[in-house]
Amino acid sequence: MKKIDYKKELKHLYTASAKNVEAVEVPQMNFLMIDGEGDPNTSQAFQDAVEALFSVSYTLKFMIKKGKEGIDYGVMPLEGLWWADDMSQFSIENKDNWKWTLMIMQPEYVTGNLVDEAIEQVKKKKSLTALPTIRFEAFSEGKAAQIMHIGPFSEEGPTIQKVHDFIKEMKYKLSKKHHEIYLSDIRKAAPEKLKTIIRQPMKV
Repeated sequence: MKKIDYKKELKHLYTASAKNVEAVEVPQMNFLMIDGEGDPNTSQAFQDAVEALFSVSYTLKFMIKKGKEGIDYGVMPLEGLWWADDMSQFSIENKDNWKWTLMIMQPEYVTGNLVDEAIEQVKKKKSLTALPTIRFEAFSEGKAAQIMHIGPFSEEGPTIQKVHDFIKEMKYKLSKKHHEIYLSDIRKAAPEKLKTIIRQPMKV
């Protein structure tokens, strides 16, 4: 059986320096996604979205492994896009008006039909509130700057500023949405050990 480690195959996108901001080119990839809003620390919708995304992603993994593809791969990490309708009100101090899209990257073997089938399989085993809100679509960021943040989410401020400063020094402007990739399991890891890639798309 063929085994693929997509975190290694896409190493430049799923690892990052904790010291220096780096520029990357992010290609179009396919994701399972769920949209929501509110403080991720207190929002039940956020927790429900995480559970639904991982349940369907693991179901797809086993479907691909048992199917004609016969390929085993590791489920990719959770990712989040973050914004507010009024970005002047987007602050770490007040997360109630935050909007988010949680997502997990899917390999090229995953199709829309397979996703529909996986959702039906999960539905038979679990009653997950967020399951009907999952969508499967392509997502592209293009040029972006990124760095690794180690520690609690509440201490991300200076790391995010470092990324923004790098973009300005490069004579670029911020573009699209603030992007985070959670290399640690946010449901289990101690806050001080959390590893998060902070990514910000940029444009000329």
